[in-house]
Parts: sequence; structure tokens; C-alpha cells
Amino acid sequence: MRLVAWQPDDLLRRLDDVVGVYGEAMGYRQELLQTRRGYIGSHVRRPGFRAVATLTTEGRLMGFGYGYASQSGQWWHDQVKSALGEDSRRQWLADCFEVVELHVRPAAQGHGVGARQLRALLAMAKGRTVLLSTPEADEQASRAWRLYRRYGFSDVLRHFYFPGDERAFAVLGRELPLVERPVEDASGLAGA
Repeated sequence: MRLVAWQPDDLLRRLDDVVGVYGEAMGYRQELLQTRRGYIGSHVRRPGFRAVATLTTEGRLMGFGYGYASQSGQWWHDQVKSALGEDSRRQWLADCFEVVELHVRPAAQGHGVGARQLRALLAMAKGRTVLLSTPEADEQASRAWRLYRRYGFSDVLRHFYFPGDERAFAVLGRELPLVERPVEDASGLAGA
């Protein structure tokens, strides 16, 4: 498998595959996936967009991650902002990269794919801080939680409910930069 940096058009060309990986990883119903398809497609034009993908040698998408500059007027940003106090807003949202999605097909989980994707995405991120949200879970049993803790993410909000989702989420953050080696772009050339 190889990790590549994706440009917006790379992700859009593979949008059906991206939604498929997302659905497998999250276990979401098909009707929700169609809604997510529209959101993901619109996210690629946001300022500071960065994306990575893990591909097999045959080109099958095994995982992906992306994010962008978190700004007022964006749904997730505004939901989190409304739950934070003024000091926390200044600390976490003033110059923030938001990890929007980070997913790996279940068959490829547990092999370091998610860690490589997160590390590459954070290395490409612009901003002073990075935030993400993840469903509340047993931190010792959850691969996602263990990954985020390993990369220094700390609690910003716990047991937070986003409108339209009955699950509790945690919002986790860390400071940037994370300095790592660059990943290949979609053409196979080094650079990010």
C-alpha cells in the first residue's frame, strides 16, 4: 500500500470510493451516505483543504483523511464554538486546522494505515492548532482513541452532542506543527 497526498479533484474523482470507505468504517445507513456524499464533495473547495489517501498497488482505496481551515460560518466550527468559553475559543479556534474525516476500511484497520494518514495530514496542516471530533468510546478499547492519544490530542469538549446525531462525541485538539516527511502526491511524486 502507498500513501498519497490528494488534491481536491483527486478526491472528487474517487468520491464513490471515499463514501464507500466512510460507510464501511462508520457503519452508517445507505441514505445517510448519500447525504455525506454531498457534504464531502463541497468540502474540497474550503480554504486550506488537505487530503491523503491510502491505495493498494492495484489502486483500491483502503483509507482516506482530509481537513481544512476551520472558520466561522462552517457548521462544525460554529457548533463547537458555541460550546466553548471565550478563552477556549481563542486558544483552539483562532488559527485552526480541522480534521474532518479520517477513515480506514475495517479489513485494513490495525496495520498502521490510520496512523500514517493522520501523521501525513497533520504534517500538511496549516494553523496553530488542530481539532477533530470522534464518538465517545472506551479509550483503551477504541483504535481511534488510542491513535489520537498517541499523537498528543487532548480533551477540548467531552460528551458533546451535535444536532441530528444521538451519539455523544468528544472534541480533541493539539498544537501544530507536527513535523514529518512529505507524502507522495497522486502522481507518485514526493511533495505535499
